[in-house]
Amino acid sequence: MTQTGIKTLRDSAGMRWTALLLLALAMFCSYVFMDILSPIKDLMQDTRGWDSASFGRMQGAEVFLNVYVFFLIFAGIILDKMGVRFTAVLSGAVMLFGGLIKFYAVSDMFTGTALEQWFTTHLNWNGELPVIGAILPFCDGMPASAKLAALGFMFFGCGCEMAGITVSRGIVKWFKGRETALAMGSEMALARLGVATCMIFSPYFAKLGGEIHVDNAVKFGVVLLCIALIMFITYFFMDKKLDSQTGEAEEKDDPFKISDLGKIFSSLGFWLVALLCVLYYSAIFPFQKYAVNMLQCNLTLTPADPNTFWGGNSVTIVQYILMLVVAAGSFSSNFIKNNKALKFGLMGIAVVALVVYCYMGYMRGTAETIFAVFPLLAVAITPILGNYVDHKGKAASMLMLGSLLLVVCHLTFAFILPGVSASSAVGGVIVAYVTILVLGASFSLVPAALWPSVPKLVDEKIIGSAYAAIFWIQNIGLGLFPALIGIVLNNTNEGKASHELDYTWALVMLAALGIAALLISVYLRAVDKKKGYGLEQPNIKNEVVEESNAEEKE
Repeated sequence: MTQTGIKTLRDSAGMRWTALLLLALAMFCSYVFMDILSPIKDLMQDTRGWDSASFGRMQGAEVFLNVYVFFLIFAGIILDKMGVRFTAVLSGAVMLFGGLIKFYAVSDMFTGTALEQWFTTHLNWNGELPVIGAILPFCDGMPASAKLAALGFMFFGCGCEMAGITVSRGIVKWFKGRETALAMGSEMALARLGVATCMIFSPYFAKLGGEIHVDNAVKFGVVLLCIALIMFITYFFMDKKLDSQTGEAEEKDDPFKISDLGKIFSSLGFWLVALLCVLYYSAIFPFQKYAVNMLQCNLTLTPADPNTFWGGNSVTIVQYILMLVVAAGSFSSNFIKNNKALKFGLMGIAVVALVVYCYMGYMRGTAETIFAVFPLLAVAITPILGNYVDHKGKAASMLMLGSLLLVVCHLTFAFILPGVSASSAVGGVIVAYVTILVLGASFSLVPAALWPSVPKLVDEKIIGSAYAAIFWIQNIGLGLFPALIGIVLNNTNEGKASHELDYTWALVMLAALGIAALLISVYLRAVDKKKGYGLEQPNIKNEVVEESNAEEKE
């Protein structure tokens, strides 16, 4: 409450969660566009001539400006100087601008133009240099459409990562001293449902009408980016109203200083969290971009006849509705405390819907619908984990468990899935579903524990810069490893078709990242115990809980 005793929007649970919903929906849309080409990697190779290396460089280009032109650092400065609402709208506009460029690049409008000829004859850099060559967004041999798409993806990446740190700062602003981890976990759960949406609808729109038009998939993503911008604009006015009620000035009144970065970089806890972040996410996000093609190569799938229900377009809608039932039922059950029958009823409905969804995915015989279950378990358990961190703590321990699960999943994909699938098509699909769901659980454990821990490591006034620094370090891996995966695939699969690639060595590389993340998380827990960062302590203090209980009684 304010000093005059008048409640603000932040004191209203309904308004707090409405603000969160606006931010989460915007991130949901950005997550859809982020991986819009991932489930149709094979179609990009067949229709646009993008081999694995070209595909990987294009995907890695998303973070090129963020890392190597230091845009993410500038984004953190903008956030600290200009505030949450200005930066949110700016990030939405930049994402849309980049999305439009990428759409033009893969559309038929680009084919045969003078611009296509220019990109064909220019930006042919030598990409053979070890490691350094992998970070180049353009290189000799890339199709012109891949180069221009990479350029658009660079701008989108600037907006998307700026949005990410802005949303994190916005949640801290609206939920400080309250359900911070639960709010962050809920935002991540809803946003990552965008991954499943992308896996379901990208191939749907690309193949709509019986012909292949990959630009239709990107067009779908651009429409969602327009919606994301609208969400940020709506949040702008809501956040402005909050500041007018509290009398607080926007963050721009607390100017950024270069010395702030010194405070951040001098913290051992910060560096351990940042290293854990880059290692863990480098084994997750780049994998997402290849996961569908990996399943196509490792599973024995028989696509359904297009003239039947299982091969038609309507089954896509039915599956997505089931997916929403799984997400809504499992997610909402977390917030029901006094009605066990309703709570377990919703959970039961979610489980049944998930089983039916998985069966439909097997009957359709498409890898993208199988991998689409990836975020569903995350949607179900992320609020539970966030709530646990808020009230019980144990964030550092969760980071250890999440990293361990990551290693197990990648090694299963590399060595167990191919053998099981070769002997039993049904067994391979079951192993794939279980491993993907467990990987989704890992994806819940780490973010729900990691991001709410940052405010415990740095001063409040430089939280925006701290998030930006972590995102910048993380983006080094996110830019490098999509290209490295593509290069490994090209070097170990010379002359093979898009559905015949051997992913073993690429998956071993990702498992190695998970092992390194596990070692860092073990050390972080030891350092936390010694230095008392409070990572194992709950976020909600007793006095805040007592205050909330008193307000409820009133």
